Amino acid sequence: MVFMGGFFVIFCIVFLVFYVYHALALQAIAEKTNTENAWFAWIPILNLILMLTIAKKPIWWIILFFIPLLGFFMFIPVWMAIAEARGKPNWWGILIIVPVVNVIVPGYLAWAD
Repeated sequence: MVFMGGFFVIFCIVFLVFYVYHALALQAIAEKTNTENAWFAWIPILNLILMLTIAKKPIWWIILFFIPLLGFFMFIPVWMAIAEARGKPNWWGILIIVPVVNVIVPGYLAWAD
């Protein structure tokens, strides 16, 4: 029982670290693309709206993120458009589905010149 509690605490800490990293990266991307309301990066559903705004995709696409399986694949065209908005090749958006690399992509798009 203690093991499960310790595992849960570690899981929460790791999740929080990744959430803060992703929010900081998304906020930096929004600021560099002169997108309004960069603080939306910190609020769970609003960060999807911010991503769609940066990618210049219709806001109604947010509905597609909540459809099982399709939601996973919706991140590809959105991150491809975000990469283009930052002046990077759009294939960086495809890398968002590759495990481990998907941690690097937001940081690269946010802080690389």
